[in-house]
Amino acid sequence: MVRLTKIYTRSGDQGQTHLGDGSRTNKQSLRVEAYGTVDEANAVTGIARLHCEGEMDALLGTVQNDLFDVGADLCTPEQDAPEHPPLRVTGHQVERLEEAIDRVNTDLPALRSFVLPGGSPAAAHLHHARTVVRRAERLVAALMESAHVNPEALRYLNRLSDLLFVMARRANDGGRDEVLWQPGAHR
Repeated sequence: MVRLTKIYTRSGDQGQTHLGDGSRTNKQSLRVEAYGTVDEANAVTGIARLHCEGEMDALLGTVQNDLFDVGADLCTPEQDAPEHPPLRVTGHQVERLEEAIDRVNTDLPALRSFVLPGGSPAAAHLHHARTVVRRAERLVAALMESAHVNPEALRYLNRLSDLLFVMARRANDGGRDEVLWQPGAHR
């Protein structure tokens, strides 16, 4: 379990930070950018939770915990035979998201157009969280070009953005209050 007794360490004052394996890297590295954006996604998911109740709130609570797992996974580079095996995202976590997507998407009307972010406050915040998760996903994909990354972390982010999308639709009165894109409507 994590135990923090001192919040500031001054170890990052020169523009570097510790990774999960104890090594140091520049704060602007792609790895730090990726897990930092996952942290941002977690924060905006927390704001969305303020506007959700019941099953949606509980589901987002699970997602927030999983996002810490994703961040822990990303901040720990793979190494041969580590003394303490690092936390890694699992296929089970991805499957759980897929089951949630299917459950939330049940009975939503078929889309007739692209959906504009908005509608209810819950939907607007869920769309915001979705876009931050998509950015995190792009950064993880870029990181994978130069470093080994657990592919389940990328899969998790991909499914999470889909879940947040269908949750936003559900938050707009089951899709009835969605704001739909009207191509060229204001030319």
